[in-house]
This record gives sequence, C-alpha cells and structure tokens, in this order.
Amino acid sequence: MKHPNMSRRTVLKGSGALLAGAAFSTRVMAAAPPPEPVTPALVEAAKKEGQVIYYTSTDLPVAEKLAKAFEAKYSGIAVRVERTGAERVFQRIGQEYSSKIHAVDVVNSSDAAHFIVWKREGILAPYVPEDVANYPAEHKDVDGQFASFRVWLSIIAYNTNLVKAEEAPKSFADLLDPKWKGKIVKAHPGYSGTIMTATYQMQRDLGWTWFEQLAKQNIMQVQSSADPPKKLELGERAVMADGNEYNIFQIKEKGGPVEPVYAVEGSPLIIGPNGIFKSSPNPNAAKLFQSFCFSREAQQLIIDIGGLRSAHPQTQEKPGRKPFRDIKTMKDDAAAVEKEGDAIKARYSKLFRV
Repeated sequence: MKHPNMSRRTVLKGSGALLAGAAFSTRVMAAAPPPEPVTPALVEAAKKEGQVIYYTSTDLPVAEKLAKAFEAKYSGIAVRVERTGAERVFQRIGQEYSSKIHAVDVVNSSDAAHFIVWKREGILAPYVPEDVANYPAEHKDVDGQFASFRVWLSIIAYNTNLVKAEEAPKSFADLLDPKWKGKIVKAHPGYSGTIMTATYQMQRDLGWTWFEQLAKQNIMQVQSSADPPKKLELGERAVMADGNEYNIFQIKEKGGPVEPVYAVEGSPLIIGPNGIFKSSPNPNAAKLFQSFCFSREAQQLIIDIGGLRSAHPQTQEKPGRKPFRDIKTMKDDAAAVEKEGDAIKARYSKLFRV
C-alpha cells in the first residue's frame, strides 16, 4: 500500500521561527479579528471572482452537496471540490507551497494537527464568520484562523447479516477474541487523518499492546476511514475496528445491514476544521464559502445528509441516532498528534506490514 512518508514537520519549506501552538490552543499570537457578517459587498466581490477552490477530506458526496447548496444560494460562484484523504491533502498543500503554487482557497482536514503546522507556518488567514462567534471556545482557534467545521467519531460497527446483536463486540478488547480472526476490516493512519487521530487516541488509552494483538487477527487493511463501512455493507468483513460513524449512519438509514457500536472504553473523537489561506486566489469567495460552511443551514445539512456531528449551538441531531451527549468519547489532542504522528505511522506500518 502506498501512503505518505513525508514528515508533517518538514512538508512546508522556508518557514520562519517555529511557534509553539496547538489546535484550539490558549496561546494567543494576535487578537482574533471581530466576527464578520455576510454583506452585499462581500457577495458582490465574491461573484466577481466567480469561483472558490476547496481542498477537503470530507466524504465526496457530502462535500459535493455542500458545494451545490452554496452554488444555489450564491449563483454565479462555482465551488471546485478537490477531495482526497487528509494526509494527502496535507502533502499536496505542502508541495504546492514549496513550489510557490497558491491554488487553494479553503481547506478542510480530518487531521486537526495539520492546522497547527499551517498556523505555525503563518499561511492561514484570520477570519471569523459571524456564526463561529457563538461556537464553544474549544471549537475555534483563539486567533481566528480556523474552527471546527465537522465533528464525528471513529467507531466499531458490524454487519447485521453476519453477526447477531447479542454476539457483536461491545469493546475494543472484544475485537481480540479469536472468533473475529479474518473477519475484521481496518483503515490506515498513513492515508486517513481520521484514523491517524483515532490511532493516537487508541494507543494512548489502550496501549500498543492492543495493536500488536490486533495485528495477529488477520485483518483486512484498507486506506480511507470511509472504506471499512463500505466493506461492511458489502459483507466482505463482519466487523470494522475503526471507520467513520457518519458512513455507518448513511448506510443504515438507507436500509443497509450495518449497526454502530460505541466501545465501552470510549470512541475516538475526531475534529475536522476549516481554514482560509492568506494566498487564496479568490479571497472574497473564500470568505463567503467559509461563512456558509459554518452557518446553521450548512451545519444542519452535514448532520442530516452527511451523518456528522456539529459544534453549532442551533443545530438539531437527527432522530434515530444515539445522542452525542450519551456517548463516551476519548479525548482529542491535536498537539500530541502533530508531535507524534510520524512515529505512529512508522510503528503502525511496521506492525501491520503495510
């Protein structure tokens, strides 16, 4: 399997002095700008630019529906969605900036640690959409350079045609039972930001011993965090050890044979911020799109259609899904992921021989 091997600490070249920081850190580099409402002048300026380029690791159907909703609201402004895994989004931006190519306007990554690097390198533009002013403090950067566009979990799930509810795993420890050997699918932290974050939280809380034992279970190794739910739906494996909760919601709600499991140890919590680049080729369209992404309208869309969670205080959870407040989660720590990510990828790849 091919996966990124470029260090997140060296992927961006020509940086100035490194500044200590973290996603949603309390350290202030400069005061955050005041919240900005969407004005007729901003809309007009954005329409003159005519497009916005969005690099994202969001599930493609969801990203495209978000883009279409924006285009319907602001006719004359096209959204070009460039979707790939978070680690490849990060690499691509690093390579482009190293070559002085500034093609991207707005970025989303499922690895919040990427925003630590981009902020440290000084390439993000401070901008606070009006709705973000009402977000909880832990979901917005103190300097106004990014905020939580989407929130979700990496979970266990099973195929209901292959596994009875009473026999389904209830914990990560249960996945080590010999009865699951050859029946588990799992994604890769070298490709997926979601799985990078989940792997950090799991090795911290469960220990590498758990991964060493899981590696003996003859798992099916895939790339994206969207892949395990797909394999589960097709019946290619009975259980997934990690993967997007939102994909399981999508499959289940259209009648697919899948069921989520919230591990007793806690489910890894994933934060996917959005940010704008200072060198955005379409700065006004970037601001307008960023404001739209954090609006109640867009946030409700990603909940209802995308199966995601939201930090927006005015959104409603979809009936039939387990309320977020009732789920035990592991603790997110983007700063630790940024520091330890490369070592985790290397150890994981050696352990699982992928």
